[in-house]
Amino acid sequence: MANKVISHLYPQPVWEIFENICGVPRPSKHEERIMAWTLNFAKEHGVEAFQDKAGNVILRKPATPGMEDRKGVVLQSHLDMVPQKNSDTVHDFEKDPILPRIEDGWVKATGTTLGADNGIGMSASLAVMAAKDIVHGPIECLITFDEETSMGGATELEGGVLQGDILINLDSEDHGEIFIGCAGGVNTIAKLKYSEEATDDSMAAYNVTVKGLKGGHSGLDIHLGRGNANKVMNRVLWNAANQFGLRVSQISGGSLRNAIPREAFALVTVPAANKASFEKFVSDFYADVKNELATTDAGVIITAEPTTMPASVMDADSQQKFFNAIYACPNGVFGMSADMPGLVETSNNLAIVKSEGGYIVFELLQRSSVETQKDDIRNAVACTVAMVGAEIEHSHDYPGWKPNVHSEILKEMVSVFNNMYGKEPKLMAVHAGLECGLLGRVYPHWDMISFGPTIRSPHSPDEKVNIESVGEFWKYLVETLKNIPKK
Repeated sequence: MANKVISHLYPQPVWEIFENICGVPRPSKHEERIMAWTLNFAKEHGVEAFQDKAGNVILRKPATPGMEDRKGVVLQSHLDMVPQKNSDTVHDFEKDPILPRIEDGWVKATGTTLGADNGIGMSASLAVMAAKDIVHGPIECLITFDEETSMGGATELEGGVLQGDILINLDSEDHGEIFIGCAGGVNTIAKLKYSEEATDDSMAAYNVTVKGLKGGHSGLDIHLGRGNANKVMNRVLWNAANQFGLRVSQISGGSLRNAIPREAFALVTVPAANKASFEKFVSDFYADVKNELATTDAGVIITAEPTTMPASVMDADSQQKFFNAIYACPNGVFGMSADMPGLVETSNNLAIVKSEGGYIVFELLQRSSVETQKDDIRNAVACTVAMVGAEIEHSHDYPGWKPNVHSEILKEMVSVFNNMYGKEPKLMAVHAGLECGLLGRVYPHWDMISFGPTIRSPHSPDEKVNIESVGEFWKYLVETLKNIPKK
């Protein structure tokens, strides 16, 4: 990259690699360039590297002298990032670099997601592989693809490829916490068919917009009470349809299943005679929602701007069914863990609502650390949309990762942390889909753990990574590698 902004930070090898990664487009489903970049990085540093049959990138490095008797470690991260941007930001994630900047002790991007999730983990693992001064036993890197949308790389990983006994996942987001479990998840897509009816001169057209919400990770941030743009938009439309005869021509809300939707847009019509009343309603409703979200999502903006009349609107019966399904659909926290206080156990994210090809399409992501509860919330969502006649498809069902409090690597890492900081780390499970559940299904003998630096607002343009925590994360990783148990 021409302009170096963050590569001077400590630890310099990690930040330099991360800054270089920021220059390589790597949205989910488009990882070809970052795969090639990573393989070239390994070649430049004399590290064995290859891709497995699925496309995951694997690096391998022998033990440093005197550490040959240690158990093999697999450092695991993922190649892809969530492509989210502010509506007023011009950015093509398939072509344009991420532009990092430093602000008040954090590294952020400019108008887009940063990709610290999981670019920092990937950078740290590559820095270990390139280093000549780090003590470690036999070590491998597993860098998977398409983690953010389908966990495709982890799903397609084959047994017998990797040689290690311990998996250290570098995709957690709170320094000082060690993660020993995670939620599983399943995607639901529902489609409701509608027909079109012609508009006429007795109607007035508006672009209704909900924006300014924080959004965020649909697992890690689901408990924070932030607004869901699809839910907020539906309240506007449902009330206005009942009060003023509003009709919907087009709608689009949210863009990724694993991000809380920040924005929603609808092209609507209302009888011209009701224009003033409708505009006042939107203004009053905006004030009410802003008051509701004053503590958790104060930046919300709701507007209705006059626009050109569309040629058609969806039929009234389908429109009412669509409104009813959105209103009734569970969203947010569905249940809390009784075993780990403060941990969300089960949730649903009403991620995407859009009109497309004569259908209203709903995309939702259900999560739970309890398989039977994951099934339950999936069924609740399916029954809700089935009642209005929608077609339903479930996909990308992946398991959770059951905590093992007797883990050998956990015991060692708690000891290392205690020696470094004079206290024990917090043991946590995360309401997000770490790849450990899938990977452990392929390599059931692996002793697994996850940790990382402090990252806030992943999956949103507010994403940021704490600079100091990256330094501490790096020191902890290096010290852990020195203390891996013997075979």
